[in-house]
Amino acid sequence: MKQSLNLRLGQQLTMTPQLQQAIKLLQMSTLDLQQEIQQVLDSNIMLEISEDESIPREAIDTAESNNEISESYTSEGSQTTIPEELPIDSSWEDTYETVLTSGISNPETVEFETQRSNEATLLDHLLWQLELTIFSERDHAIATAIIDSVNNEGYLSHTPEDIFQGLQNQFEDLELDEVFAVLHRVQQFDPSGVAAIDLSDCLKLQLLQLPESTPYRELALLVVTKYLKLLATHQQAKLIRKLGVTERQLDDIVSLIRTLDPKPGEKIQVASSEYVIPDVYVTKQNDVWQVNLNQDIAPKLRINPFYSSLIKRADNSKDNVCMKDHLQDAKWFIKNLHNRNDTLLRVARCIIEKQTGFLEYGSIAMKPMVLRDVAEVLELHESTISRVTTQKFMHTPNGIVEFKYFFSSHVSREGGGECSSTAIRAFIKELIDTENPAKPLSDNKIADFLQEKGINVARRTIAKYREAMFISSSSQRKRLF
Repeated sequence: MKQSLNLRLGQQLTMTPQLQQAIKLLQMSTLDLQQEIQQVLDSNIMLEISEDESIPREAIDTAESNNEISESYTSEGSQTTIPEELPIDSSWEDTYETVLTSGISNPETVEFETQRSNEATLLDHLLWQLELTIFSERDHAIATAIIDSVNNEGYLSHTPEDIFQGLQNQFEDLELDEVFAVLHRVQQFDPSGVAAIDLSDCLKLQLLQLPESTPYRELALLVVTKYLKLLATHQQAKLIRKLGVTERQLDDIVSLIRTLDPKPGEKIQVASSEYVIPDVYVTKQNDVWQVNLNQDIAPKLRINPFYSSLIKRADNSKDNVCMKDHLQDAKWFIKNLHNRNDTLLRVARCIIEKQTGFLEYGSIAMKPMVLRDVAEVLELHESTISRVTTQKFMHTPNGIVEFKYFFSSHVSREGGGECSSTAIRAFIKELIDTENPAKPLSDNKIADFLQEKGINVARRTIAKYREAMFISSSSQRKRLF
């Protein structure tokens, strides 16, 4: 095959580093953006945060002219030299500058992050009780293995037989009865019902810890040990026949069982709170909905005037070229950050213009909307709208919601027009919340109610939306007692 050189003309779209940075910033969440800004501040000497400085401007100018800051000032601007004697009739504040006050006198300076205690876990709570209980060395090892098997809900994740098999390598003469004996002692720990094998065992443990004089305690024990399945399926007639009680007495028995906790471990297991910082705020001013950016999510950046003044135009030294590169990168970063905020604000305002009903009446008034609708109004690509609305949150009178929440599919109305799937979910939830527990609405009945409102929704669609909201079927929602 003969080799040759050919010249071809063509066009190719190339993403510059500046464009890549703009796209990267656009799709970042608030937390990721803050981390990115901090990394850029640490790596680029030309960028700085624009804010008031604690040290007086005159002191800084004098220090810069001498190439050092006076030793009589700390980084906070307070005095460090102590006079030998104090005037007798003077106070401490007359001599020393008070820059930072204690957290008790000034609540605004309290750092809540540093005051958070360690998260309480069920495992630590049980181990703490284990150390306070008298066990032999052998029983202590068995109890530790049992506690290690307890999950966050308070149940054993392994059967006693499995725990026995795992301990046989440690104790050759171990018997299964020993494991059960230690298990019964661990089950007396707080919270009541912990280390249970299953739901029936959990409820039984809690009932056994109640006083014997508790009304209907014995009958409740009989229900949770033998007839729990009948109770779960609401077979009232069979329960009355099996227990030999009246309907009123059965109601009292069920009321006692409902006071028990089916997941006792969750009372101890404290989950860490996760807070969502909104990117924009929506408020109503003079009967007009206003959208404003959250100015606290990102600091204001500027070019450092001192370092930028050191750049010499005709100097091609290594240090000067490095400072020029940093200056150009800083300018691009500030510009891309401004473009991100501007695009975010434009998209948020466009969403609010189309979803004013949501702000006034809630999810039930949500209109159908897709990414293309916003892209056409703002003359942007759908991929850009998708990046802007991902992991971005809006603070509204109806709570903090993600931008993506406003976009949903639609269902045609009988008299023309469309209805948002989000509004249909709100209709379904409203109907179920107001239904009679003894006669819950079936999916067909809910479809008939929506049909009366002119919304054509099939029963399968109702079931799909109901399951997406984690709502049980009508047979499971039925409450006879």
